[in-house]
Amino acid sequence: MNHQIFIDGDQGTTGLDLQNRLQGSEFRIHTLPAGLRKDPAARKAAINDCDIAILCLPDAAAREAVAMIDNPGVRVIDASSAHRTSPGWVYGLPELDAHQGERIAKASRVTNPGCYPTAAVALLRPLTDAGLLPVDYPLTIHAVSGYSGMGRAGAEAHEAGLGAHSLTVYGLALEHKHVPEIQAYACLTERPLFVPAYGSYRQGIVLTIGLHARMLPAQASGARIHECLAQRYRDAAHVHVLPMSAEPMTERDPQVHNGSNDMGLAVSWNERTGQIVLSAVLDNLGKGAAGAAVQNLRLMVDGPN
Repeated sequence: MNHQIFIDGDQGTTGLDLQNRLQGSEFRIHTLPAGLRKDPAARKAAINDCDIAILCLPDAAAREAVAMIDNPGVRVIDASSAHRTSPGWVYGLPELDAHQGERIAKASRVTNPGCYPTAAVALLRPLTDAGLLPVDYPLTIHAVSGYSGMGRAGAEAHEAGLGAHSLTVYGLALEHKHVPEIQAYACLTERPLFVPAYGSYRQGIVLTIGLHARMLPAQASGARIHECLAQRYRDAAHVHVLPMSAEPMTERDPQVHNGSNDMGLAVSWNERTGQIVLSAVLDNLGKGAAGAAVQNLRLMVDGPN
């Protein structure tokens, strides 16, 4: 079947990257001309005439788009954060557990994960599932994203030199909208402290989480945590766990997966100090946005392998 895909919000960073990733595919891609992109009647007609709508919109506009749907056959992938923890929506992280790909394949409403939560949940959920990380552990999560994470307007302003800095820490009101998503899908009972930042490079994320072995169950060594992650993702096509080596890891490049839908996870462990660092690297526009949308689209059309 030659599915028709309507991209609502095709001119933002995610929408543009999504079109590049779908170029030359078997899908019929429909977007609205510039003069009709914000026209309610045109948007409603387009969304009800497609097989799958992919929403690359601000949260309020995404909710508005979903409310326009009258056709019960229309399926939705929402790349905004509007429905990340909403009932009736399937979380679009196929690697969440062994059955999540099947849930996505059958869903009519899929909410694409956020870029930072994709990394944090991928690191934490296997550990809470295995009992290696207490669900009430007082977590602090740090992340640096390329400036494209600010959206198209923010990226263009940065590239024009308007208020650009080498590093900008933000979210210090501690109300970042990704925190409830991380807490929900990592199965945490306590809200993690999340400190994100934008770097002076265009795209790519490195996210780190520090753990103290003395606050973990006795069996939760760095080696056991690495084994848990490696086992969880051994068959995953897009999530790779770096091997532990005798030489401690001293750096991670946030741009190594740019242009792909891949994510690399790592565990660093200092046995003498009893400290562990979990890290993840991904493309914020790839596995953190458009790449994940294409992965979910493929599941919804082709089913899980």
